[in-house]
Amino acid sequence: MNPRLEQYLPTSVKEMKALGWDHVDVVIFTGDAYVDHPSFGAAVIGRTLQAAGYNVAIVPQPNWQDDLRDFRKFGAPRLFFGVSAGAMDSMVNHYTAARRRRSDDAYTPGGRHGARPDYPTIVYSGILRDLFPDTPVIAGGIEASMRRLAHYDYWQDALRPSILMDCKADIVSYGMGEHTIREIADRLAAGETVADLHDMAQIVVRETAGPAEAVDGTITETDSDIVLHPFERCLRDKKAQAENFRHIERQSNSMHGKTIWQRHGKVWIRVNPMLPPMTTEEIDSSFDLPYTRMPHPRYKDKRIPAYEMIRHSVNIHRGCFGGCSFCTISAHQGKFISSRSAESVLREIRQVTRMPDFKGYISDVGGPSANMYGMGGKDLSVCSKCLRPSCLHPKVCHNLNTDHRPLLELYHRVDAVEGVKKSFIGSGVRYDLSMHHTGDPAIDKANRRYNEELITSHVSGRLKVAPEHTSDAVLSVMRKPSFVLYHEFSKFFDQVNSRHGLKQQLIPYFISSHPGCHENDMAMLAAETKELNLHLEQVQDFTPTPMTLSTEIYYTGYHPYTLEKVFTATTPEAKQGQRKYFFWYDRAYRDDIMRSLRKMHRPDIATRLFGQTRFNPGRRK
Repeated sequence: MNPRLEQYLPTSVKEMKALGWDHVDVVIFTGDAYVDHPSFGAAVIGRTLQAAGYNVAIVPQPNWQDDLRDFRKFGAPRLFFGVSAGAMDSMVNHYTAARRRRSDDAYTPGGRHGARPDYPTIVYSGILRDLFPDTPVIAGGIEASMRRLAHYDYWQDALRPSILMDCKADIVSYGMGEHTIREIADRLAAGETVADLHDMAQIVVRETAGPAEAVDGTITETDSDIVLHPFERCLRDKKAQAENFRHIERQSNSMHGKTIWQRHGKVWIRVNPMLPPMTTEEIDSSFDLPYTRMPHPRYKDKRIPAYEMIRHSVNIHRGCFGGCSFCTISAHQGKFISSRSAESVLREIRQVTRMPDFKGYISDVGGPSANMYGMGGKDLSVCSKCLRPSCLHPKVCHNLNTDHRPLLELYHRVDAVEGVKKSFIGSGVRYDLSMHHTGDPAIDKANRRYNEELITSHVSGRLKVAPEHTSDAVLSVMRKPSFVLYHEFSKFFDQVNSRHGLKQQLIPYFISSHPGCHENDMAMLAAETKELNLHLEQVQDFTPTPMTLSTEIYYTGYHPYTLEKVFTATTPEAKQGQRKYFFWYDRAYRDDIMRSLRKMHRPDIATRLFGQTRFNPGRRK
């Protein structure tokens, strides 16, 4: 499968003319390289508009530092400019948890850094507005989506207003954008103006007037609207920001949300409710668009690391009902699962098998969570009233269907496709979902079979899971299950390996410095993981990203749902003081760890880690 240039959306005027076009309707600017694949947002939006009959061009990673020729080359499109920072928030892409500049960019050819500015949504839209003041600019993608209301920016260490107050876009299309962008194009093509679009679902706009605010400064709520604390009050009062977030998160996870309003000075930011979850037919139509699944030929033989990771993988659903405190998936995709049909998945699998470099191995049959395919509420009328951000925490919802049989059947059909030797599951598996005891013998048996087949047939020697911590108190803040369940799954994993003569590893993922985590919790984590014979590899210091519960706690110091204070390590010294326990086995860290354990008066942990004699520096071995 070697796609020809004309099979891609044009990235230059020369390519546009080769297609016989005399104009473009929409020009999309993206901070990522142009990879014509359903995992890259610009390609999805471009192909969606193309399927609706519009001429679409893409300008990947435009140069914003020269004479701006990249922004000028197509001129003003007939309908609008689209702007996206890319598949990641640019600041997460550019900086580490320690706020150090990264040396590479996985979404750029050759992994080269510096191909996009910080905050491309703001930079690109500002340039386009200055060059083409009369052409609408529509912003989308994860950066704009997660910054749609007042939010904490870790890299500026400041509360920032809605991104619409900082950028010159007319509209932010938040969440998954196929329906929204098609409606915008259709309405503008029919002669409507940007101002006429303010009633659309799943967009963010500026208004000059909004609903009446409560005299006493409280949040007001009606059957259709929620008026948050204004931005200026949140700047003065962190508890007000925390209180706002509770409503924002609930509405992001509501089947029938309300319009959210927040005043910024004299400007009102209006966030219209999310659209209903996509149907199977709708999500199939998006994944079945004529993607080449390849980078644009302009990159020739340059490697794009993010593409290499997913080139032989297939996404089978959208949405996640896990509700982890530190994750942005539900805020962007929603908690309700939209699953592709097996036929659509198999069509894409067959397309992968025709790739010239395919050797028979599907790297991932997964999604935001690997094992939520086909799942949802048993009684949707219950779901329609539910505002819980997680269907799994504090315990699995009694209305949740956790039957893994449809997923097992899909795996079997994938493995039966000609040319597929083996399919792996590279996405994160929610073992609290697959280990959950439903009380239905048939489902419990099927879910146990899922776990066994996962381990025996879909693991390439190492299965990565994410317990995240060992402390129940910290895990509760994270909205993750007790570490006891990890012990159960680990025991099951070992039994399956023993029974089948396998020597595979379970690789757990852990986070330090998460809200609610004290140094003592990390010391206990070190002791517990040592006793499990784990030398931790998959570890990370908590990084606050816009619009997550964990970030709001980190910034405000309050839990948005209780408004109680929560401790968080925020200084570099406190963060390093927690992170070092991941590496208790490294002699370079031992003296520092021992000093800390003495200060905490924890000889018991010192004994568990290093032996009794190491706690007292005056005693000799």
